[in-house]
Amino acid sequence: LKVIAIDEQLRVIYEDNVHFDKDLSEFKTQGGVYIHSDRLTVTSPVLMWIKALDMILEKMKSLGFNFSQVRALSGAGQQHGSVYWKKGGIQILKNASPQLPLHQALKDCFSVGNSPIWMDSSTASQCSTLEKAMGGAQNLANITGSRAYERFTGNQIAKIYSQNPEIYKQTERISLVSSFAASLFLGSYAPIDYSDGSGMNLLHIWEKTWSLSCLDACAPGLEEKLGHPVPSHSVLGPISSYYCQRYGFSPDCKVVAFTGDNPASLAGMRLQEGDIAISLGTSDTLFLWIQEPTPALEGHILCNPVDSQTYMALLCFKNGSLMRERIRDDCASGSWDDFSKALSSTAAGNSGNLGFYFDVMEITPEAVGIHRFNKDDQKVSDFPKEVEIRALIEGQFMAKRIHAEKLGYKVSKYDEKA
Repeated sequence: LKVIAIDEQLRVIYEDNVHFDKDLSEFKTQGGVYIHSDRLTVTSPVLMWIKALDMILEKMKSLGFNFSQVRALSGAGQQHGSVYWKKGGIQILKNASPQLPLHQALKDCFSVGNSPIWMDSSTASQCSTLEKAMGGAQNLANITGSRAYERFTGNQIAKIYSQNPEIYKQTERISLVSSFAASLFLGSYAPIDYSDGSGMNLLHIWEKTWSLSCLDACAPGLEEKLGHPVPSHSVLGPISSYYCQRYGFSPDCKVVAFTGDNPASLAGMRLQEGDIAISLGTSDTLFLWIQEPTPALEGHILCNPVDSQTYMALLCFKNGSLMRERIRDDCASGSWDDFSKALSSTAAGNSGNLGFYFDVMEITPEAVGIHRFNKDDQKVSDFPKEVEIRALIEGQFMAKRIHAEKLGYKVSKYDEKA
């Protein structure tokens, strides 16, 4: 859990974090999660998240942070994860005593103690049921922005309903991780925002309302448990009196809707129409601002957190930096300098030589293996080292462009000349 405070000039005046495994070792998580024995189910304890919030605010208080100066707060949560509030939970939250840390006050407020999160892949049968109910994967993508994914919240809710209907019945509200965190500050159930809501396989991304046919395919009475979605930049109301009394926040401090971590990245990068951001990590991720999206079976279309009338696309490529590092080790003796020199020594277009490099099964597209083609489109078993390096880089970036265009991203003629 991270906190950052900025002033009106966007200068960072405070930052800190709580490390789940190290600082909250009593929960016995690894990487902040529990990986269950089936190796498919992955959850996080809700009370650990709340205790982390208590801990970070107490630390700020002990260091003399002036909470009364905070004019507004917002946040981001890992996408797709869900929190299940037990009937009566809202009353306990509203009436929490400022004498008690929040995790103690809320310890009996959740019908599901361990929240399913984005790493979970245990809902294959629910995904297949949802796609079938909606007339196929593409039809589902046309409505919700994505085909059915195992980590997406609708499928996780469907699993809880089918395995534990009694627990589902006891649940009065289902939050995303983001709207759950906003609820803690608001002292009442915070609505789900459009952007994070687009990662659930439940929101009609064009109409900005829940798709009733998707809801019905997942669980009964779900609309009531989700509440009404709102634009991602909505001011939800003033901070709860709990924080004014316990930490000295001003009662005028506003809580702005929280959103998912990916939409927050688009907002934080300050992208505008036509912009594209590429994150080159273990997985490579593309964020795109799109006016007229065309949902596909690969990638995701989400409502844009900055402008509710437009969209953002998200593409994830699993073979990212680890693949580049392996080719660097094989072809450039482990040196990025030598890798760069080899890349510069070859011409753009690589004399027609082309390669696709997937050490592990790729997400976009679903493929594995190393595939090299010469200028005559014949498959070859190897390339000279400098050709291999350029083939890797060009292949990775061409794939990003092709899949971005499939989702509706337009590369203008001006850009091409540039």
